[in-house]
Amino acid sequence: MISRVMSAELAEHAGQRVTIAGWVHRRRQLKSVSFLVVRDRTGLAQVVAASDLPGEESVVEVTGTVTASPRAPGGVELVEPEIEVLTEPYAAPPFDLYRPVVSAGLPTILDHAPVALRHPLLSAPLEISAASVTGFRETLDGLGFTEIHTPKIVASATESGANVFGIDYFGRRAYLAQSPQFYKQAMVGVFERVYEVGPVFRAEPHDTVRHLAQYTSLDAELGFVRDHRDVMAVLREVVAGMLESVRRRAPSAVERAGAILPEVPAEIPAIHFTEAQELTGSDEPDLSPAQERWLCEWAAKEHGSEFLFVTGYPMSKRPFYTHPDPARPGYSNGFDLLFRGLELVTGGQRLHRYPDYVAALAARGEAVEPYEGYLQAFRYGMPPHGGFALGLERWTAQLTGAANIRQTTAFPRDLHRLSP
Repeated sequence: MISRVMSAELAEHAGQRVTIAGWVHRRRQLKSVSFLVVRDRTGLAQVVAASDLPGEESVVEVTGTVTASPRAPGGVELVEPEIEVLTEPYAAPPFDLYRPVVSAGLPTILDHAPVALRHPLLSAPLEISAASVTGFRETLDGLGFTEIHTPKIVASATESGANVFGIDYFGRRAYLAQSPQFYKQAMVGVFERVYEVGPVFRAEPHDTVRHLAQYTSLDAELGFVRDHRDVMAVLREVVAGMLESVRRRAPSAVERAGAILPEVPAEIPAIHFTEAQELTGSDEPDLSPAQERWLCEWAAKEHGSEFLFVTGYPMSKRPFYTHPDPARPGYSNGFDLLFRGLELVTGGQRLHRYPDYVAALAARGEAVEPYEGYLQAFRYGMPPHGGFALGLERWTAQLTGAANIRQTTAFPRDLHRLSP
């Protein structure tokens, strides 16, 4: 049996007889010659064939001789082919997958995602996303982090004020997890440095181009920090590692998506929330989307950076587990990382002493009892620690310039969409 060769490898086999396999991306029947373009996971390969070609999206195996052809994908093509049809399609795709642009609108794409995502332009963001996750893991593994996997069904809400999806858990009330926050903090007491890649759920009634009801969160938590600045330093390394992985692992996807990858400064510029207020002329306790965009434009102009840290958000706008700034108790040792006009990452230093948690909950009028499972770790000694969470879909959307976050995930879940 002849081993399968990927389309991207054909140039290495010039003059040899090889076997490729994939989908018929396009067929062209001319007067004197016919062509099949076969698509596999690495790209396209051209086959010089006879008439009676299988139709688009047929699954085929082709054995032929690799011959130089400057006008073919990769500069080579297969001649004298033997074509075996493995599967024939029973219906035509909702739009032509071989055309260089996508002719369908987003609702059509989402309704037919299993086949629509075969289009090279539509699959490119997913490749960039996958390479980003690899870079996230590789960077944190290199910094001594341990990957963990935490429950997505929980007994209480993770963050005060966020909406949750309630479920029936064997007759008891339970919720889909809004984040792995409580668990990753607890695991700092075990491994000191931990991270997780997994789904999170937010039942927030946002029907916008930047919100999903389920998204993938890249979370990290580390112990023995001095304050939030140690967390920011790790985050800078993570972002740089993710971008390096995208450049190394997904160059074709970057080109197809037209993505412009940023450079990460050796030190990302940072401003305090009060300075951000002064710059934007605002006295609100949080930043609006318009202010985030303005600040990113300012950072690009003043610091030559597409990234900007905003630190010291008011404690009133941060979760109860956030550590206050010892010098300015009304403000937090928390931060957001803005990128190309959008909040991309939220993080900060956490409380680490049990009495501080009791006091923080009391100050917000919340009882301790619903959080006993979470607070258990702090009864037995926890180091100063902090962490961050990065939304994968937002990251990919900002890299690729996607107009809608739904273009960066295979099967989005939002207010209206529960299938496919």
